[in-house]
Amino acid sequence: MISLENFSKIYFIGIGGIGMSAIARYFVAIGKKVAGYDRSPSNLTENLQKEGINIHFEDDISLIPQEFHSKNETLVVFTPAIPVEHSEFQFFQKNQFSILKRAEILGFLTQNEKVIAISGTHGKTTTTTLTSHILLQGKRNISAFLGGISKNYRNNLLLSNKILYNSDEKQKNEFIVVEADEYDRSFWQLFPYIAVVTSTDADHLDIYHSHDEVKNAFLKFISQIHPEGKLIRKKNISLPQTSHPKEQYIYSLDSEADFFAKNFRLINRRYHFDIVTPTFIMEDVTLEVQGKVNIENAIAAVAVAYLVGLDEDSIRNALQNFNGVERRFDFQIDRDHLIYVDDYAHHPAELNAFITSMRGIFTDKKITGIFQPHLFTRTRDFAEEFAQALSLLDEVILLEIYPARETPIEGVTSQMLFDKISLKEKYLCSKNELIEFLKKRKFEVLLTMGAGDIDKMVKPIKEILEQA
Repeated sequence: MISLENFSKIYFIGIGGIGMSAIARYFVAIGKKVAGYDRSPSNLTENLQKEGINIHFEDDISLIPQEFHSKNETLVVFTPAIPVEHSEFQFFQKNQFSILKRAEILGFLTQNEKVIAISGTHGKTTTTTLTSHILLQGKRNISAFLGGISKNYRNNLLLSNKILYNSDEKQKNEFIVVEADEYDRSFWQLFPYIAVVTSTDADHLDIYHSHDEVKNAFLKFISQIHPEGKLIRKKNISLPQTSHPKEQYIYSLDSEADFFAKNFRLINRRYHFDIVTPTFIMEDVTLEVQGKVNIENAIAAVAVAYLVGLDEDSIRNALQNFNGVERRFDFQIDRDHLIYVDDYAHHPAELNAFITSMRGIFTDKKITGIFQPHLFTRTRDFAEEFAQALSLLDEVILLEIYPARETPIEGVTSQMLFDKISLKEKYLCSKNELIEFLKKRKFEVLLTMGAGDIDKMVKPIKEILEQA
């Protein structure tokens, strides 16, 4: 059994991932020496370097700092997206270092804590971040590992005073809030006190092979809830009913449930609505972040806050000053005649929800979407669904597939997806040609969507739009 206390140094292979970086920041906060590798620089790795973490971007054993070469002092953490032939991974493995997956580390860090775990194939990042925000605003002592960068706190890690000032036991964590990732069955390492399930759509079929396997993975996750714990699940979710745990709650966007919203009014592009709970109704609630999809996330977060005993005023105030998450419904330009919004949507259900939400706000404007497909397997498995979702736009600009951890699959290309999209106004474009292509066009509402490296295009796109 590995004891984290035995290691003074932590080395991360794939440190630039959003989940990996949060754990890296945690170890820095508690005084460990941290370094790592990632395949390419990003805003996130740049910030980690500013925080004192040594990071390099070539798979090269000689670049591993010498002080991390002691297997007695160094624990290695890797993301499952790293291929097994990665030379640094092979070096640590052959030299018998202690090596753990990211999910295993998260399991270690939360094993003696009351965990609030937010799961789901879609919606979990915003729901996790908003839940953490509401609890912090309500003066509850929590720590949180987020799957995105909170705009309120400019971070993906929130730490309680217990972590930062270990001597004061009065500041003990009441809860740790965690985004429970289903990829590679990572969330099986968590044993929550409160669990939320936002969605169980088919995804990661390179791992699960079928939708039934996805649902079975969620059922196992639910079975690990503490016997005295609570389950909050979205209404009509594609998941069989289960008798564990005994205390279960249902939430819904707009149909009757334990927690749901009603009386929607769109005023100055912000929805106003009432939230119904088991014992009271919060009237005329509004969110700073836009879109109906975020109302649904908010209802799940409100359910958690209600079940841990927060009062109505604390919940309402936190909802109103929540600024959202980077790359989730993220407004870059917001003018009368030009709107530019960036979003992480990379699954057909997410694209559908995002585009539909935008359409609900901008009913009379032309909506153009730039989409970068993510993974050959996902593009292959959901080609028809992707085409249907993208056809909800008025105009689409399709980039080449971002491979991430995968090698190409014969016949699976952006052209294949492009041919299935029913729009008349559709364009194939390479990422290198995108900026010049955009300079020649005018937009009313422009969306960028995807989970690959399209985020690196956001700043240059914003610059040329502002210049125009």
